[in-house]
Amino acid sequence: MLNEIPARTGSLLISEPFMLDPNFKRSVVLLSEHNDEGTVGYVLNQKSDFVLKDLIPDFEDSYNPVYIGGPVGNDTLHFIHRCYDRMNSGAEIANGIYWGGNFETLKLLVNGNQIQENEIMFFVGYSGWDVGQLDKELEQNSWLVTNTYNPDLLFADEEENLWKDIVIGLGPKYAHIVNFPENPLWN
Repeated sequence: MLNEIPARTGSLLISEPFMLDPNFKRSVVLLSEHNDEGTVGYVLNQKSDFVLKDLIPDFEDSYNPVYIGGPVGNDTLHFIHRCYDRMNSGAEIANGIYWGGNFETLKLLVNGNQIQENEIMFFVGYSGWDVGQLDKELEQNSWLVTNTYNPDLLFADEEENLWKDIVIGLGPKYAHIVNFPENPLWN
């Protein structure tokens, strides 16, 4: 295996450079749940053409971008945040990063401009793996895994560079792959 780090809740999955699946091409996925029942995560660097108020009119003037979290449940909205101090809800999935929370509180805080865009991310759909499915993909070197990353990178609105920045952050053993073409036939 290319990467010996086991996936866990809070891990980042970094797609291998030649992955052609458009759902995961050069993607970074934050795992919000990884247990005996399967795995759930959100693609952090695939911004949709929508902002929050386009999808939910209750968010009156919210121009928060909405990301495509993955190919599953495209009729669902999810969020991660770094504002537990105001939300007082959500499940901690990594150091200072929370998944979900009280939706009514969220509406009040977003509509009152009490949550900044760099503190929250919204997703349509999610990425999901059945029990053992992600382990097989890891054995096939489809993903690199890291549990050490700067949370600021995830919320920085730099989705175009996120894959590259995370790969470089893995160190010299992996940094050179950012220069690989997206399709090996282009080499």
